[in-house]
Amino acid sequence: MKSFRPSLGLWLLCGLLASLGTARFARADYPKPSPYPISWELKFDHDLPQRIVVKVPSAAAPQAYWYVTYTVTNNTAQEQTFLPFFDMLTNDGRVIPSDNKIPATVFNAIKQREKRHLMEPWTKIGGELLLGPDQAKDGVAIWAEPMLRMEHFSIFVSGLSGEAVRLKDDAGNEMKDKEGKPIILRKTLQLNFHIRGDDVYPGEDEVNANPERWVMR
Repeated sequence: MKSFRPSLGLWLLCGLLASLGTARFARADYPKPSPYPISWELKFDHDLPQRIVVKVPSAAAPQAYWYVTYTVTNNTAQEQTFLPFFDMLTNDGRVIPSDNKIPATVFNAIKQREKRHLMEPWTKIGGELLLGPDQAKDGVAIWAEPMLRMEHFSIFVSGLSGEAVRLKDDAGNEMKDKEGKPIILRKTLQLNFHIRGDDVYPGEDEVNANPERWVMR
């Protein structure tokens, strides 16, 4: 089995190309987050991804899902608008948004398993986040299982920082997407995971975390 680190750059590139459509990259020095805080930033605590199998009304057989539970806290100087987005980058280069047509039955099953009574679904957790730990919100991002053997995958979490940059070419001109709109990159948290032995016992082995980092996406 190939090591995780050498292939991470390829997966990230695939995800960036998918998210930016047909935009062409003229710059070699792709923007990176500032090494020091230049905008507000929310505290984000998360658990390891988990797999759950749920019997949903629309399917004849139980269906498998992956999810990540988290807590977001506003320790900044003022209230902030929290609008989270979660994308999973799979081992084969697909970028999959979370909570796409996920039945309420799945959220309820996760909430019951995790025993987090204040957990909110993705459709309701967004909005003003008040100051302090007492106002923290518990949430969960959910995906239908994209493949039986997950192996290596990443999860990108946006909406945690106010840092953003408009992508420009070497001449200093703003780059546009296929609809003619400026390409805006935002500071995004990249969570990296791998599952040892997933090729032998798919869906049954422990999920391990690799170092996470901030990227512009």
